[in-house]
Amino acid sequence: MSLDPDDTRPAFQQVSSALRADILTGKYAAGEQIPSGPELMRRYEVAKATVARALDVLRDEGLIVTRKGKGSFVRQRTERPVGLRPHLEAAFEGESVSIDFSGFSSETLNGAMTEPLDKVRSGRLTPQKISVRLLLPDTSVHMAVPVLVDELRDDPALRSRAGQLAVTHAGGLKHSVEVLAELGLVQSAKVEIRFFKASALFKLYVINGAEAFFGYYPLRQRKMVVEGEEKEFFDITGKDTTLFHYSASPDESSLGSQYVQQSQRWFDSTWDSIAFQQAEA
Repeated sequence: MSLDPDDTRPAFQQVSSALRADILTGKYAAGEQIPSGPELMRRYEVAKATVARALDVLRDEGLIVTRKGKGSFVRQRTERPVGLRPHLEAAFEGESVSIDFSGFSSETLNGAMTEPLDKVRSGRLTPQKISVRLLLPDTSVHMAVPVLVDELRDDPALRSRAGQLAVTHAGGLKHSVEVLAELGLVQSAKVEIRFFKASALFKLYVINGAEAFFGYYPLRQRKMVVEGEEKEFFDITGKDTTLFHYSASPDESSLGSQYVQQSQRWFDSTWDSIAFQQAEA
């Protein structure tokens, strides 16, 4: 299995991407040994240094551990801080992609989707169906954050700013995904956006009903000029959120399987009950 000659990425990145996909899709189970260095060299027709760099990437991502004299193994523990991007890219290597997100805004998701969507446009990834659901807080009503430091008073201007940011990122993601179907690059592509009357103090991603990523938003006190007036308020810091990853396995009683199942259940039940579409202006 040689590397794709049309792929412009360095060889080590192509090898790490292929192995990552095999791990995340369960081809190599937790605790299982992945092929040895010489085997990978033969499989991908690359040099020893290329394989070494590819394995370094997977170790840095926490996907594998290497035991001296024994080889590299898929990491046993699935609940760990992770980066979202490599898992999204692995999901896009399948025929169908489903992504459910609940949080303050879809800014992180929008950024993490850039590279996979670029690869779909260039023909390097070829999913046929993409479905994204975004569950965002309703900023037209009082929220826990953002809120003024002074007596924790509500401020419509802060809520309006937060709402505009969320809608901007969600709208950008919707356009980027749905244009793929318009261009004929995928059979179907849809982004749905709903809102609910709750303050987002955590973020949740569920990918293909098989992986869940969860993180708490840290809060911070900040000052900013909003609508011509300086305001001091408490706000969330999405970029500082640590995500923990849970992956379903054939064992439905495992921690990972139960976490993914309950995360999907929570999202679906909220989406189908108290979530609503925002009226267009």
